[in-house]
Amino acid sequence: MLKIKLFVMLVLSFSLVLSACGKDETTKKSEDNQDHADHGEMNHSGSGEVPEGLKSAENPTYKVGSKAVMNADHMKGMDGAEATITGAYDTTVYTVSYTPTTGGKKVKNHKWVIHEEIKNEGDQPLTPGKEVILEADHMKGMKGAKATIDSAEQTTVYMVDYTPTTGGERIKNHKWVTESELSKVK
Repeated sequence: MLKIKLFVMLVLSFSLVLSACGKDETTKKSEDNQDHADHGEMNHSGSGEVPEGLKSAENPTYKVGSKAVMNADHMKGMDGAEATITGAYDTTVYTVSYTPTTGGKKVKNHKWVIHEEIKNEGDQPLTPGKEVILEADHMKGMKGAKATIDSAEQTTVYMVDYTPTTGGERIKNHKWVTESELSKVK
């Protein structure tokens, strides 16, 4: 009888260990899929509306209506795509890390959030390490999220229309591409 009890306890213990391992693997796969879902939930096309207080650039390198080549990889199919400039604005642009309000993994070094897309941003540029609340709505769970400024740069940002190099529908009014991420069409 003692041998049977020991055997049953051993089988139950082994079953618990196996179920825990299976659960960890499922959780890991779910987290891996979340990485892909984050980009899938990005608002690729926008309305063209800009935040209150954002001023058009007076003398941008790339004028509204002109074309440029994007040298950015924020999203699949962006790098090397020809873009039409639909807006040009002088502002401070930030990379930010935040945890989506909808839950999930922390998004690190998201490009780009502009000064005017930060709640109660004030007049002065923010510095790396500053904690803020996002008003940007580029991705699901971004608006209202607590974020940390990772980097800051004063530059001209552009809103663009483009067709991804990977194919698919034309993206309209994509926010934002920095001036350093554009080059002249050859």
